[in-house]
Amino acid sequence: MKKSLSLSVAIFLFATLVIGIVSVQADGIKTLVVGFDQDFPPYGYIGEDGNFTGYDLELAKAAADILGLEIVYQPISWDSKDLELDSGTIDCIWNGFTINEREDKYTWTEAYKGAGQVFLVSADSDIKTFDDLKDKVVAVQTDSAGLYAIQDEKNKELLDSFKELLVVPQYNEAFMDLEAGAVDAIILDIDVAKFQIKGKESKYRILDEYLQKEEYGVGFKLGNTELRDKVQEALNEMAKNGTFAKLSEKYFGYDSCIMAACLANEK
Repeated sequence: MKKSLSLSVAIFLFATLVIGIVSVQADGIKTLVVGFDQDFPPYGYIGEDGNFTGYDLELAKAAADILGLEIVYQPISWDSKDLELDSGTIDCIWNGFTINEREDKYTWTEAYKGAGQVFLVSADSDIKTFDDLKDKVVAVQTDSAGLYAIQDEKNKELLDSFKELLVVPQYNEAFMDLEAGAVDAIILDIDVAKFQIKGKESKYRILDEYLQKEEYGVGFKLGNTELRDKVQEALNEMAKNGTFAKLSEKYFGYDSCIMAACLANEK
């Protein structure tokens, strides 16, 4: 009898605990979990203080504040981003995320920034134009917009002219390979290139011609229009209250926002 009573009490206490946990989760602070590549400055990276920072991460925090959500920065392996999104580990991908060639793979916010893919070489390199990339080893990050761009049919002739296209997991590795002479050029985003070579212009050079021009947006799991719409509303508010202009000036030196709300706010 005592055993039965003890068991009943134990079950009751366990059930109460579970209900309490569920209630806390239901009534507690909701989160916006942002997936990003922590080695992708100036959009997402580890700052000098050891904390995550960057243009997109600050935008995400401002949006979360407007929505009354707690921001959670979740660094991910870039080639696992779809798995992270599909499994619900992250709510969105917000990290210099190119819409072009991915229009039908995600549910997107409106494009908020223009960008493009370029080639970066050593300052003393003899590579001046695309023609000079013939028989050269070129590095690019796996599953990146740069990889999609160079593999596009319109760039087939250029790709075929390379000695090798080396696909690396992180751009840090590509820079080390460039410094070591293992590769001759890197394909990467123009703003990432500018950020990486700031103060080191004597060591690196960016080719004038773009491989591809593109636009950035926030990507959600395909069909998740509810959260996308909320974030879009926050982005529109940030265009009106000056958040976009402030952060753009901080990271790029000019107001880079191309959203309709941003452009309307300029008038």
